[in-house]
Amino acid sequence: MTVHRLFPTLVYSARLTGAAGGRLNERLLRECRQLSADDAAGRRWSAKSYPGGYTSYGSAHRMHRMSPTFAALERAIDRHVARFAGSLQLDLAGRKLVMTDCWVNIMPRGAAHGLHLHPLSTISGTYYVKTPRGCPGLKLEDPRLERMMAAPPRLANAARENRPWVVLPAGAGSLLLFESWLRHEVPANTVAGERISISFNYNWF
Repeated sequence: MTVHRLFPTLVYSARLTGAAGGRLNERLLRECRQLSADDAAGRRWSAKSYPGGYTSYGSAHRMHRMSPTFAALERAIDRHVARFAGSLQLDLAGRKLVMTDCWVNIMPRGAAHGLHLHPLSTISGTYYVKTPRGCPGLKLEDPRLERMMAAPPRLANAARENRPWVVLPAGAGSLLLFESWLRHEVPANTVAGERISISFNYNWF
């Protein structure tokens, strides 16, 4: 008897390590906080679309083209995106995956980001700049969930690949990559400290 594991959903995780990564993270933290203080348009957009928190998605969503610090982050992430694309065995027809969007998210206590995906992108991800102990990670949804019409619930101790949801922890200096069609959310931050991250998209056309 054989049980075939078909159609896997791959998610890539890594750390930006070393002294250079630490210095880059310090600069990113300063710039994220400065941006939230200076970006009046972003604060207005966030009040309507990102309740309780701040995101530059609606105002400054190409930070890798505006800041040398974010451009350095882009160069660091490029290598990981290339490795992930290799794991996915993508046929890019000779083209290269390029960062198209890059924005800041700051989530104080109570802020949440509901279930969504990233249309018109190929690979998306998040780099964690600051993560207070106990802050929420990234909650990923089984892409087959809406088709499970008569499926019983899974056992509490079910293997991770059989669960309808998986939460990957958020850690400062760490990077997560996933295909952009994968729906995900960030549950409400229940701790006092700010959860600061940088999200981005890559595309090949």
